[in-house]
Parts: sequence; C-alpha cells; structure tokens
Amino acid sequence: MRQFPISPISPMKRRVPDGGTYVFIGAHWRNKIWPYLIPRPRRLIYDFSTFHPKVMTLTTRMPRRLGWPGAELIFVSDFQKRMLRADGVVHPSPIDIERFSPRRARPDGPFTVGRMSRDTPDKHHADDMPLYEVLLAEGTAVRIQGGTQLGDRLEPHPLLELLPVGHLAAEEFLPTLDVFYYRTGSHVETFGRVVFEAMACGLPAVCHSHGGYVDHIRHGENGFLFETTEQAAEILAELKADPGRRAAVGAKARQTVEKLFSPQALEQRLDFYRR
Repeated sequence: MRQFPISPISPMKRRVPDGGTYVFIGAHWRNKIWPYLIPRPRRLIYDFSTFHPKVMTLTTRMPRRLGWPGAELIFVSDFQKRMLRADGVVHPSPIDIERFSPRRARPDGPFTVGRMSRDTPDKHHADDMPLYEVLLAEGTAVRIQGGTQLGDRLEPHPLLELLPVGHLAAEEFLPTLDVFYYRTGSHVETFGRVVFEAMACGLPAVCHSHGGYVDHIRHGENGFLFETTEQAAEILAELKADPGRRAAVGAKARQTVEKLFSPQALEQRLDFYRR
C-alpha cells in the first residue's frame, strides 16, 4: 500500500475500477452492486487460492446482463490445478525470499525439529502427537509456533516448546530449527507458503506428500516427502544422525526457492497480467 495507490471500492465516492484488467485475489465479487456500475473490463482474472469448486463456479460463470468477459484463472500450484481439474495458469504464491537467508551455524544445543502454522485444529495431524512424544523421549527438541492448542494433547517436557502465532517472525523462528517438519489435519495446503520459507532458510523440509509444495520437493535431494508416520520417523532419525546430509539438502532447498522466485521468474509471471 506504500508503493501503490490502493483504496477501498466506493461507487458513492467514485472510487471504482475504470476498465482495463480486473484482477481479483483470493475473493470474488458476487452479490455486489458496484460491478454493474462500472466500465466493462477488457480482461477478468482470478487468483484462485482455495479448493472450493463451488466458489470457482461462481467466479467463472458471469451473469449475462453484466456483459463481462470470461474469467481467466490463476492457481497457486499444479497440485491445486489437478485437484480442481480446471484450466488456468499456475503462479506460485509470491514470497520475498530476501527476508529469509540460509542460517548460520546454530549454537550448541539439542537437535531441533519444528514447524509453524495457524493455531487451529485442522492444521495439526492427530498422528503427529505420538511422533512428537517419541522424538522428545529420544532427546530431540520439538518447537512448534502456532501450537498452543496442543497443550492438552502433549505432556509437558523440557524439550517441548508450544508457542503462540506471531511469537517470532518467520525469518526469526525458522533458523532456530535443524529440520522443518510439516503435516496438516483436515486442512490441505493449496501451496504451503511456510514450507518454501523454511527451504529459503536452508532447512531440509520433511513434509507429508499431499499439498501444493509436493511438485517442488524432490525426495532426498532438496527435501523429503512421506506417506506414513513410520516413514517420517525414519527420515528424521537419519537427518539427526547426519548433519552433513542436512546441510546438503538444505542448500539444494535454498537453490530451489531462489529459482522459483528469481527476478526473471517473477517478471515472467507479471507479463501475464500486462498482456
């Protein structure tokens, strides 16, 4: 908002789009009056970030009396596009990777596995509770930002930290980990921004193989994907025992996000809007 003249839409104050390309990000305009009071767009684009086919149907079927062009869809991952079985282009959700840098050597301390997310039940998988307990029993520290609601599901332990959302900025929290671990409950990540932020910090990411990040993780090279809790535990044990492997995979992870969000890649995606 500091860089561009952003203002709320207000037909009464004549603050409305005046033609050209209309881009809707993460929302849609149905049941609003203002679209009928403004010039027709030349192009209509939706950055579609959810898994809700009903919303997608609403946004792509224009009322005839409106006379707007057909909607062009942008998805945040190939995974999302496959799940919805829809046509459109894929633009990864933009991340300012300059905020994140490969971490320097951490101070001496226990091997630390952690994650961050919203502090809601759907962001946490029930099978992760026994996994965390095993890790703690083996002397691994577990650090979860966005995990206060797990307090009644995990016994207190000196190596367990359950932090509230926003306790630390992502670029401050992630470098405190040795490995980033991620699996969700009923919520399915269309993209998985925090996974890429962890990779930008040079962390090996160990993730459940169901989410928007899967198309960018090459198992054993720039990260790890697992199907079962047993597989996850084996991967974490191997990484705990091999700091060199952690560093090598983390370096490849950083290279992946640098390529994904390079100035050239971002410019190419912007060209779509300028077309």
